[in-house]
Amino acid sequence: MNKKGFTLIELLVVIAIIGLLSTLAVVALGSARVKARDSKRLADLKQLGTALELYNNENNAYPNGSSLNLGTGSAACLNASGWQTVGCSGAFMDNIPADPSSGYYVYTAASSSYFIAATLEGTSNNLSGQIKQTPSGILQGP
Repeated sequence: MNKKGFTLIELLVVIAIIGLLSTLAVVALGSARVKARDSKRLADLKQLGTALELYNNENNAYPNGSSLNLGTGSAACLNASGWQTVGCSGAFMDNIPADPSSGYYVYTAASSSYFIAATLEGTSNNLSGQIKQTPSGILQGP
């Protein structure tokens, strides 16, 4: 008698292989998400640095702020008057980006300098952990 179909062992082997492949896909996807968030952070910091240099060229100083959360509340855009709420006119940066995890970057201005703090989740461009954007570029450290 010729029976058509699959045995229980064959079905279990196929299910185990599918489970293994899906686990590997989820792990790889999680790693890609971390890299994507870190790439966004680095790009955001470079854009913020460019906007701050434009502001500095026009005003001969950087905007005031101490531990200011960028991208939220009163620091949602940057124009010739400094940090403003959403919808400022003549903006150097009309929409301040937010960190993909915490929702903000921390800006602190010193006398003739500034730094914007962020934290990377992985390693990107030989940087990891706490980084900061300064007039010199993106540096390692708090």
